[in-house]
Amino acid sequence: MNAPASLSRVFLHVDMDAFYAAIEQRDHPEYRGKPLVVGAPRDQRGVVSTASYEARKYGIHSAMPSREAARRCPHAIFVPVDMRRYEEVSARVFAILGQYTPYVEGLSIDEAFLDVTGSRQLYGSGPEIARRIKDDIKNQLGLTCSIGVAPNKFLAKLGSEFQKPDGLTVLPATRPAIMEFLRPLPVTRLWGVGKVTRQALDRAGLHVIGDIQEASLQRLTQAVGAHAAAHLHALACGDDSREIELDVREKTISREHTFLRDERNRSAVDAMLIHLVEDVARRLRADGRRATGGRLKIRWKNFETFTRQKAFPRPTRMEADLQAMAQHLFKKITLTQPVRLIGFGVTGLVESQHSQQLELFEPPDEVRVKKENLDRTVDHIRATYGPDAIRRARHLPPPEK
Repeated sequence: MNAPASLSRVFLHVDMDAFYAAIEQRDHPEYRGKPLVVGAPRDQRGVVSTASYEARKYGIHSAMPSREAARRCPHAIFVPVDMRRYEEVSARVFAILGQYTPYVEGLSIDEAFLDVTGSRQLYGSGPEIARRIKDDIKNQLGLTCSIGVAPNKFLAKLGSEFQKPDGLTVLPATRPAIMEFLRPLPVTRLWGVGKVTRQALDRAGLHVIGDIQEASLQRLTQAVGAHAAAHLHALACGDDSREIELDVREKTISREHTFLRDERNRSAVDAMLIHLVEDVARRLRADGRRATGGRLKIRWKNFETFTRQKAFPRPTRMEADLQAMAQHLFKKITLTQPVRLIGFGVTGLVESQHSQQLELFEPPDEVRVKKENLDRTVDHIRATYGPDAIRRARHLPPPEK
């Protein structure tokens, strides 16, 4: 009996190892071999973005409060996030991936799926292509990655999680061998099994993937419902029919800041908001799309959080428009208590400026183009000489009515 067509496919999942921390250790030799935490300072509110493998030995992980990380490893080195630099390195990683196949699905700044089925005649087998990619990333960027090679996306993702860091795991390509490989793994290795689903499976006596392989659909349905039952049974048998999605991009771009101490001063909160909007505007221009809406987020001292949002008159990526929107939303808010967190983001990103009737006092297109060119010039100056090399005057246009 011939193997299903899906088993003749070759997918890779490429996952950079401790990406932010690895870049910092590459660029700062004094950090190498030491526990390194990228994120908020050790004595401030905020969380860990990434921890080096040396730090992970102490139980430090992403999203952990920085103060807890410092408690677990007092001698850890803490450095702030440098997103602009990480994005630049990410672009070089994806350029390497794109040399081997046009079918690259970026999942995040440091992770991607590749379909290399059609690349084998040029570059060799799936494992050979994976080794080439690992060598290129190591030689050109001085970084390591872990890669899973498999007949579908689920199995490739599973493979990349083995033998980290700097791992290469090739999963079986036949149905019996795949099922045997999956059988002893915990059910939490299946996509979609979070805390609630795991508890439901535990109550049903289903603890490893082999239990799900052998369970009747009726038993699974009673445990997790019909839709989840079919999904989990398919994955437990190694089935995943999803294809590479070529345009998986952020639907929003946002930045947040947690104050070291709850902030009562409205001017201080406003100054931080202006800074956040600057960064959102820069990232929006780098993305190449335009935003159709803006959103303000505030979290009070008591952790109560609320958002306010509004549509732009027309899709935009001009910083002046974003700053005006942020100020418009912020001015409507009364600071009834100290602010713990402030954030701003843009939503509804579109590829091109939709044809819309201009408002009576809307600047003509040629003026907007000149302003966008000025924004890009400011981006270039800051990228070359630092974020504080040039500051804009704070005479913002009046908010939209």
